[in-house]
Parts: sequence; C-alpha cells; structure tokens
Amino acid sequence: MANVHKHKLRGIRGIDDETWDAFDEATKAGESDRSASVRAWVDYYLGRTDELPPRAPAGPWSTPPQT
Repeated sequence: MANVHKHKLRGIRGIDDETWDAFDEATKAGESDRSASVRAWVDYYLGRTDELPPRAPAGPWSTPPQT
C-alpha cells in the first residue's frame, strides 16, 4: 500500500506556520529533520538520555518573530 508509514502520525498544535517553517529550515541546515529533532527533545525531556539535543546553527530563524 502506498503512503503507509510504520509509525503513527502525531500532531503538534499551537505552532504557527512561520515558526514551523523556520523549524524546518533550521533542522535542514543542521543536517537533520523535524521528526528527529522532536524525538531527541522528547527523549531528553523524559530523562531517557542526559545528552542535550543539538541546537540549530545560527540563521534567520534565530530572531524571534515580530508581533
């Protein structure tokens, strides 16, 4: 079957499109992807690892959005 993933899709709410797009750019610049970065932070938050996930390299996403 096409488009069948082995992992259940998880949604994240409350993140505006500008922030989500900046997160996508930052993870790609850091040679990762959004899913891997979110998993790393969840594992760290739950205490499954003591290794702090890497931060994104500096870029245009480093500046807070204007409100």
